[in-house]
Amino acid sequence: MAERGFEELREKMLKSAKAGISKAYQSEEYALMQAVNAQIETSRSYNLAFERLSEWQGLYLPEIKMGNPKSLAKLVIELCSGRIDREAISEALGEGGKPDEVISSISSTMGRKMEEEEAAVVAGFAKQILSMADSLDMLDKYIKAAANRILPNTTYLTDHMIAAELLSRAGSLERLATMPAGTVQLLGAEKALFKHIKFGSRPPKYGILFKLSDVTNAQKEIKGKIARAYATKICIALKADCFSKNFIAEGLKKSLNESIKRIREKPITHKKEDNRNSFSRERNRNSRGFRGRGDRDNGFRKQRRQRY
Repeated sequence: MAERGFEELREKMLKSAKAGISKAYQSEEYALMQAVNAQIETSRSYNLAFERLSEWQGLYLPEIKMGNPKSLAKLVIELCSGRIDREAISEALGEGGKPDEVISSISSTMGRKMEEEEAAVVAGFAKQILSMADSLDMLDKYIKAAANRILPNTTYLTDHMIAAELLSRAGSLERLATMPAGTVQLLGAEKALFKHIKFGSRPPKYGILFKLSDVTNAQKEIKGKIARAYATKICIALKADCFSKNFIAEGLKKSLNESIKRIREKPITHKKEDNRNSFSRERNRNSRGFRGRGDRDNGFRKQRRQRY
């Protein structure tokens, strides 16, 4: 009887746990987090693949240099086909391309001749780049639509990618909405923050918010202040997105622009580092146990002398 009662209790607990997990993952915010992580990782692979294809095609046609991954992939596929079609090359290059120069470079190139087996491999790699580009477009469209549904106020203040990245770093919308402005400001700068805590280096002033054009294009001395102004307004927007569901971003945006204007108009005072600051950082570094080999040896000798 006892075993039967234990099994029934176990089944009830498992059923309750499954129901709780199912309810927790009903929100679309978790799908948005997965999408933005997939977009970041795919974009990194996409850029690496583009660099590899640029070097690879340089063996056969070093005279051609292109900065658009999709145009390069289309051109490489056309060149690997073994035919020289001006219309196809013009379509691959897009508007502003110069197909005549490409055809002239093909006929007088100093690169090696492409073998049939090599052409098949290079063309397949270029097709993968085009497939990755299509995947990135689909991910970007979904992230933009989902961010506007889940984080309308935050997306209005920043953009869909930054809003989604902040959500991904926090782990959930409720947790992100309850974070203080200082934490939101430093999301994405965890490594620099731990380095500051561990070694006493300069503290970071921004993380993901550095991608904002107002922060990126600002003068070095006021980047941190502008990031702080953004973080303060983003916290208010997040609370509206999570709890009240009211759209208040227009008023926040107006207030934010006024704050940024005041920061830019205020005279900039250049701070000079004195010996006290450098001594303080060195003291913090030594107090955490990061000393040289000589210091460790001296400490060992003192300990040995005291023992004997």
